[in-house]
Amino acid sequence: MKEKIVKVGIIGCGRIAGHHCTSIQEIDGIELVAVCDLELEKADKYGKQYNCPSYDNYHTMIKENSEINTIVIATPSGMHYLHAKDILSRYKKNLIIEKPTFMKPKHVEEIYQLAESYHVQIFSIFQNRYNAAVQRVLEGIRNSELGKIRTISVRVRWCRPQRYYDLSPWRGTYSMDGGCLSNQGIHHIDLMRYLGGEVLRVSSIHRTIGAEIEVEDTAMAILEFENGAVGNLEITTAARPDDFEASISFVCEKGLAQIGGIAVNELQVYSPNPNILREFSEDFSNNVYGNGHRKIYRDIFAALANSKPYPISFKDTLATVKLLTSFYQSNAKKGWVNLLENIEFGLLGQEDLDLINLYTTREK
Repeated sequence: MKEKIVKVGIIGCGRIAGHHCTSIQEIDGIELVAVCDLELEKADKYGKQYNCPSYDNYHTMIKENSEINTIVIATPSGMHYLHAKDILSRYKKNLIIEKPTFMKPKHVEEIYQLAESYHVQIFSIFQNRYNAAVQRVLEGIRNSELGKIRTISVRVRWCRPQRYYDLSPWRGTYSMDGGCLSNQGIHHIDLMRYLGGEVLRVSSIHRTIGAEIEVEDTAMAILEFENGAVGNLEITTAARPDDFEASISFVCEKGLAQIGGIAVNELQVYSPNPNILREFSEDFSNNVYGNGHRKIYRDIFAALANSKPYPISFKDTLATVKLLTSFYQSNAKKGWVNLLENIEFGLLGQEDLDLINLYTTREK
């Protein structure tokens, strides 16, 4: 058994935290030291399940467990930047940050620079990149089995009724959440550029149709890629009464590839070799988050123990957050946005002091 080199504390004990806990315990060399949530009962639940202490104040957690060298930030999206800056400045810990990492490109740049100055690392989470179907399509693109990409299409048709947004005050807000793009669609947006290459420009239209929230629950966009491909994106949480589809497809000069399923886990079409569909499809019916977190933690261990570069780099994270932001900027200006220009959208991730005060942990 490997020495426990990576010692982890988690802040934010929502549903996703359980997948971090499980993944940590399955990887030799990584230890779950403690968990924390402002609602202590949530932290207690994971603490009992995974046999570690639980806290309602992350300052106390870190001070009482000085061996912790890595913190998972799984708090509301709009708090990622504030929590990351605070933990880096006070405690100089490595950070594992859930999607969408940050809500502003400038926050990505600032936090990565701050981490570098303290000689610690940032690990962004985009676990669907690790899916077998995604990796097989990536291989087919890179080895020219599919040939040059011509069109890329994303379709996410999900259901998020009003009761979903009413669960917590941060949901459905520009400051803490964003809409169907930054919350539900971020993984597909990331896969567009991970598989399809960098985007040159976008034009996007947003609507709020199925719920009373300040952000979009429907977005339609067209994209032009640097490699000459064109794309279209349809993401909505206004479908009723259930989730229907979430897919990404590639029309290429030598064939068609389509990935679908509950979380881009099924290779549904691969025309160069239809016989591989079952081999590169995974069953996520009992785990919508899939198997990616476990693979991510292997890469995190390799980065911290063996100095192996983490696959999702600063430039990679920045490009995905810029692409996300460009859709909002395009909708606001009612026209095309060039990704080579300054990409910012003021409302997304803006500071809302009332909400910030709800989710801020003060040092005791």
